[in-house]
Amino acid sequence: MRTVDEHRTRAPADIGFQVAADVEGWPSILPHYRWVRFHEKRGFADGVVEMSAWRSFPLYRWPTWWVSEMEHDREARQVRYRHVDGITRGMNVLWEVMDEPGGGSLLRIIHEWEGPRWPLIRGIAANLVIGPVFVSHIAGRTLAGVVEEAERRMQAGAAT
Repeated sequence: MRTVDEHRTRAPADIGFQVAADVEGWPSILPHYRWVRFHEKRGFADGVVEMSAWRSFPLYRWPTWWVSEMEHDREARQVRYRHVDGITRGMNVLWEVMDEPGGGSLLRIIHEWEGPRWPLIRGIAANLVIGPVFVSHIAGRTLAGVVEEAERRMQAGAAT
């Protein structure tokens, strides 16, 4: 399974990266996030982090959670995750924040995963259900919220 979700913003890449990498602040800016807890924190955007989000459907919300090794590269404006617990164990995630020609930035999330450890149906489960129905949906909402916060911070900086 490979999903690519992206969103453009008027905010500069440095602001977008700061919001994207500051996962501890996500529950206060992203209503679909239930919690973010570091099990082991080695510094900003570095350590073992547990996250939980809601996947909303028309009549109900499905709770999701995962634990990841997280690290960042501020210069490259990248955040990498390797899921180490939860149904998505083994998933690799890359957040990239890139300058856009003419201003603003592009935020991209790439998820790559072979699927759950379920014999016979792992690929079907990953490619037809977990990837498009859960991963990409939550990633799209997360990107939209990060972009909204980055633009809010950009406007607040311009007002001062």
